[in-house]
Amino acid sequence: MLAADLRSSPTRPRVIGYLRCSTEEQADSRLGLDAQRAAILADAHRRGWDRGEVTFVEDAGYSGKDLKRPGIEAALSLLGLREADALVVAKLDRLSRSLVDFAGLMDRARREQWALIALDLAVDMTTPSGEAMASMLALFSQFERRLVGERTRAALAAKRAKGVRLGRPRLIPDDVVRRIVEERASGATLRAIVDGLNADGVPTALGGRSWYVSTVQSVLRSGIRAA
Repeated sequence: MLAADLRSSPTRPRVIGYLRCSTEEQADSRLGLDAQRAAILADAHRRGWDRGEVTFVEDAGYSGKDLKRPGIEAALSLLGLREADALVVAKLDRLSRSLVDFAGLMDRARREQWALIALDLAVDMTTPSGEAMASMLALFSQFERRLVGERTRAALAAKRAKGVRLGRPRLIPDDVVRRIVEERASGATLRAIVDGLNADGVPTALGGRSWYVSTVQSVLRSGIRAA
């Protein structure tokens, strides 16, 4: 069934109502979960959906920072297998606090042909206006990803400008690096450098006793210059 056909289908839609609360205290009291359940059932009644066709799945005591939760994983599995036609949440942040994750779910819903509905933001992939709202959120998600990327690149550039060495720490001592760079600059072959290091018993980065041409090449490619 296509998501857009939910409204006109002669059969009752099979709907998953997803519930989530983020702390054990909320899970124990169930007040938050019950409020979400009531909101979803009220919307199902408004749409004329049979209450018995709404199956609830919950993640009690789980954070919304990502989608690594048993409840939502089970729900998505059922949707992917066409065992359900729609996923409904009372609030978008119950599903995910990440617009990036939400955009990924929208793409998945389109590919697998099920409907995604978030009641608080009028996101409803069964209606043109709700689809437009979903697309708008996807644009914000893309914008968020680009902002994060730009901030990361700017932070790394600032660290480089201050001389901060990025990446994994170098395990080869500076004096060994200097020796390799200077010998290569003086015209020594890679094999000659390797033989000299092995003859002198210079330990490798991991404490081994055997140097190889590829190891020396890696040191030279790192762009390190003799101090």
